[in-house]
Amino acid sequence: MQVTFIDTEIPEPGTLHEVTSGIFWLRMPLPFDLDHINLYLLEDNQNGQEGYALIDTGIGTQNTQDIWDVLLDTIGKPITKVIVTHLHPDHIGMAGYLVEKFRVPFYMSQVEYFTARALAAGPRGASTWQDDEYLTRCGLSEDYVANAQKNRKDGKGVGQVIRPIPLQFCRLQAGDSLRIGDHNWQVIIGRGHSPEHVCLFNSDTNILISGDHVLPGISPNIGVYSTEPDANSLKLYLDTLPQFTELPEDTLVLPSHKQPFYGLHTRVNELISHHHVHLDNLRVFCEQGKTIEQCLPVLFKRKLSAKNIFFAIAEAFSHLNYLYFAGECSREINPKGQFVFTLKKEA
Repeated sequence: MQVTFIDTEIPEPGTLHEVTSGIFWLRMPLPFDLDHINLYLLEDNQNGQEGYALIDTGIGTQNTQDIWDVLLDTIGKPITKVIVTHLHPDHIGMAGYLVEKFRVPFYMSQVEYFTARALAAGPRGASTWQDDEYLTRCGLSEDYVANAQKNRKDGKGVGQVIRPIPLQFCRLQAGDSLRIGDHNWQVIIGRGHSPEHVCLFNSDTNILISGDHVLPGISPNIGVYSTEPDANSLKLYLDTLPQFTELPEDTLVLPSHKQPFYGLHTRVNELISHHHVHLDNLRVFCEQGKTIEQCLPVLFKRKLSAKNIFFAIAEAFSHLNYLYFAGECSREINPKGQFVFTLKKEA
């Protein structure tokens, strides 16, 4: 089955489209190149009160809050529970505002919840020399590192776009069943894009809410960051993709970006192939030792903005770490303090 999009109009920010019985699709704007996030409202009943369970919340800005306030006045029913797929600000950003407004349960996986709490809180006085070392190890310039230091001092951290996270959560684990309205939704965990990403599958209707783990047309960012420079994020991602081919082929996928689609098996195989092509290209490119920054043109053919370089570096790092931990590449530190990856010669 090829990837095909559902035949419906893309909702304008603050409007709802019913994609299937009892499930409504809405979008919130994002101030990035990827300029939107898809959110979903599912008809629900909490303690005898009809309303909507919400999947993801939008980035925590005043603009998003203004759109939510108008939307909530028009839908005529309360939010009954807030479910967040993972910790990134476009997903968790408004969760605290909505949980507080409706005094409802807040659902996440445990690792995502506590990691979000930690990242939103910032360094809290801890030294940031390891952040600087990470950027140097990646091969970025002294000017880039100095600018990153300035941004940290100016308080431009992720906590700026996440409303205060609720102090209580309901834990979602792999294999759990979450009741929403008349249906049970199975919790499936993906890793790599984030530590313990929650996807939800309804076997009654063959619908998968995939978050960022399975996206059409684009690959989610699979990165290695300063908090865990020895992470093998790409292996985690590739290891947790095949489980989705065990779901029915005609599953309707509701992703966090782009449009709802059919063709889950095809898309999973495309994503796996996409990353293996990158790995093959890096094997050739790194026959002579290369820094992470030098590998960017192999993975990204478009011109990268200053904002995008940070995520592109993390993506390149994840692919090179994959080869390093598989024993295919060495990883040395050159006199400039940069990691150099070199393909090992066959004996």
